[in-house]
Amino acid sequence: MIVSKGIDFKSLFQFTGIHLLWLFAFAGSVALLYQQNIISFSIPWLPISVIGTAVAFYVGFKNNQAYDRMWEARKIWGGIVNDSRTWGMMVDGFVSNFFADEKASEQELHAIKKRLIYRHIAWLYAHRSQLLVPTSWEHISQGGHLGRTAQRYQNSFGIGLIDDDVTRRELTNFLPQNEYERLINNINTATQIINEQSRDLTKIREQGYIEDFRHMEMEGILRSFYELQGKNERIKKFPLPRQYANMSRYFVGIFIALLPFSMIPELMKANYGLWLAIPITVLIGWVYVVMEIVGDYSENPFQGMANDIPMLSLCRTIEIDLREMLDEKDLPPAIQAKNNILM
Repeated sequence: MIVSKGIDFKSLFQFTGIHLLWLFAFAGSVALLYQQNIISFSIPWLPISVIGTAVAFYVGFKNNQAYDRMWEARKIWGGIVNDSRTWGMMVDGFVSNFFADEKASEQELHAIKKRLIYRHIAWLYAHRSQLLVPTSWEHISQGGHLGRTAQRYQNSFGIGLIDDDVTRRELTNFLPQNEYERLINNINTATQIINEQSRDLTKIREQGYIEDFRHMEMEGILRSFYELQGKNERIKKFPLPRQYANMSRYFVGIFIALLPFSMIPELMKANYGLWLAIPITVLIGWVYVVMEIVGDYSENPFQGMANDIPMLSLCRTIEIDLREMLDEKDLPPAIQAKNNILM
């Protein structure tokens, strides 16, 4: 997540500079053909403007849908934050000797609470890790220039800014060794961690440290975690429909391909000269390209880039809150933004 008020020129050029280069090369080549009288035809501005208006509407629709996906993902993680705090409150307040026939010591009760809370923190990091696994339609999975560019963006403006061996390290910290070895090799580790919580709650109910009502309430929170996890997985595993995501790129390409054959002769007739005709043509094309790539890189909010939901920061915030409920003092620091990007 970008946390600066604005985007500086350097970052903007790193993100879009390559497009300026080929736009200048293309517009300059067409202008040279006109200047040398190799071509003399021109396309009337009216059909180009109609195409440009249609493309703008289409790209705008795509960007709206991309933003909706990103904002929905942020709301889901907001629900995870809220329900995680509720889970910590319930564990701290519900687990007690009040209904137990055989009373446990304070140390034993604290060990049960710590086990439930630590296992939930492990679920957070496991869920984050699974959401970062690339899908076939994400940029990092593509070949050629697109894949290399995505790799560079990840390294410079994404998960490359942090030591992202977080999940495996955190799981070993928050799960007992035997539990870690049993759960880590599951296809969906996060799902099995929640199921392990449910099994543990059943044992705690049998021991009398919670009664039926509290057991049901805590199971309800676990169900909400499954719902939130499933919503995130729906966004991750169901892409923005390809007919919308890809056709806008073709439409922008068609518009830019036709633009110089209308704009350059029109400006040359008005005695603006090549020194102004080329930059104006490039500027118009660049605006459309940027609109397209902004939507393109915003439609997948879990791909390890600058536009991502700051999942690591949210996981760490929840971890700090829950461990404070256990009265722990040796807490990890909050995740800080690097290069104005919070992961």
